[in-house]
Amino acid sequence: MIAVLGSANIDLVFQVTRFPQFGETIPGVSYGRFPGGKGANQAVACGRLGAQVLFLGKIGADPFGQELLRSLTTSGVNTDLVEIEERVHTGTTAIFVSPQGQNAILYFAGANVLVDEAYVDKVFDYIKSASILLTQFEIPLKTIAYLLRKLPPEKPLVILDPAPVYDLTGFPLERVDILTPNATELRELTGTSDIRVAGRKLLERGVKRVICKVGEDGAWLVKQDEIVHFPAFKIVPVDTTAAGDAFNGALAVAIEQGFTLEESIRWANAAGALACSRKGAQPSLPYRAELERFLEQNAMPSERKA
Repeated sequence: MIAVLGSANIDLVFQVTRFPQFGETIPGVSYGRFPGGKGANQAVACGRLGAQVLFLGKIGADPFGQELLRSLTTSGVNTDLVEIEERVHTGTTAIFVSPQGQNAILYFAGANVLVDEAYVDKVFDYIKSASILLTQFEIPLKTIAYLLRKLPPEKPLVILDPAPVYDLTGFPLERVDILTPNATELRELTGTSDIRVAGRKLLERGVKRVICKVGEDGAWLVKQDEIVHFPAFKIVPVDTTAAGDAFNGALAVAIEQGFTLEESIRWANAAGALACSRKGAQPSLPYRAELERFLEQNAMPSERKA
């Protein structure tokens, strides 16, 4: 089983001709409302790819919360332990998407901020019994730190998406098996854009492996003994929202199903590419049959060691 501890949001998505400047009002091209949140997205990604997945988090007692529950359950995600908070709004984001598919995001945490240590204690036995734990930083950093310190040393395998990025001084990185920053987050975490140097810095701080997601350039794997580049599949992006979540979900599913880490990254690159080809967060996440068909129809880019 894969456990996902994280955020659940509703995304309000605005297609724009360009991003607005400070103090400026511009007309939008189109508008849509989609279920999202990095935690819920990664859970849906796992569920649609055929994994047994348990989502852990909080929503508000409002229509947005019910919309999120429907999206999760129809994607095969177990939501039995999701808590509904009265008098609190469900997490909400406003996402601006450019004609090139790039995005800028404004985030209101809502009920996500109430995912605390007490909640971790309630659900800990379920997390401890999972084979893989996916988590991110759209819930309180101290909650994730508390959980990582509480976990047994070997199980579950922990995949941490450090988004949004924070100063991780004192954070228990030694309990992170795979850290998956994008290029911006990697630079913020380490002070350098050099993937080799940045990755080594994180390994020295206790992380076992670093996978840096670099969008249209694919992904880099940094291990103690080597650095490998995995090129992206060539697609025309429509909306990059949730591409990283598609990557993380597919990575977890592939690892759980016995793929090597290298094979899992190729699978994750394909899932991320498919997510970029459609609008919205959870609506863009591929089902397993779609992913397998995409891999059959598209040549696997050749990776190279740096």
